[in-house]
Amino acid sequence: MNRRLAAAVDVATRSGMAVRLATGSRTLYDRITEGLTAWVAAGRRDDLTGYRAALGPLLRLALLGALAYGAYRTARAAPWLMWFAAGAWALAAWRAAAPAEESVEGPADTPDEASAEAPVEAAVALLREVLGDRPAVHLSEVLAHLQKHGQGEGWKVADLRVRLEALGIPVDPRVKVGKVPTRGVRGADLNARFPTEETCPSPTQVDAA
Repeated sequence: MNRRLAAAVDVATRSGMAVRLATGSRTLYDRITEGLTAWVAAGRRDDLTGYRAALGPLLRLALLGALAYGAYRTARAAPWLMWFAAGAWALAAWRAAAPAEESVEGPADTPDEASAEAPVEAAVALLREVLGDRPAVHLSEVLAHLQKHGQGEGWKVADLRVRLEALGIPVDPRVKVGKVPTRGVRGADLNARFPTEETCPSPTQVDAA
């Protein structure tokens, strides 16, 4: 019996480690892609028009391509370096999937009010506050709002995305705000998933339908 129990614990431990590495790898991948996407998009010149405005992003894409090709050539010339790269990635992924000590909560007037709200309700209230009357908002703006109120310290956009999706809040990967498409939340999606009294159809509308 003790051997079976030990074997079960060992299997569960390995499974948990694999899940953590997989989750961390996804989070790390999202962080890198979102960071590179934002960096490339930031090269666009709003004071220029036509192809000249897009020269900045094109040059940055070319630089990324050159770096990727250089990494490929280095790996072909010295394959043993891949062991170090794999180890570094696994360590970064493990750290990226560290258990969260904080939950997504919207800024509240008092700690008692914040603790009284469920995490989903608090997150939805936060998003509606940041959205205002706009149709959509980037997660980077939501994160900046959180950190301005002393929450989410050390978080990246990918960390916020993972927490929102875990709460069932729809996150769109291509929300365009200010000509920059990236991850964000649309008001229409939020209201469809979490309807309010204003967004719920009236009994008359239901009967008419």
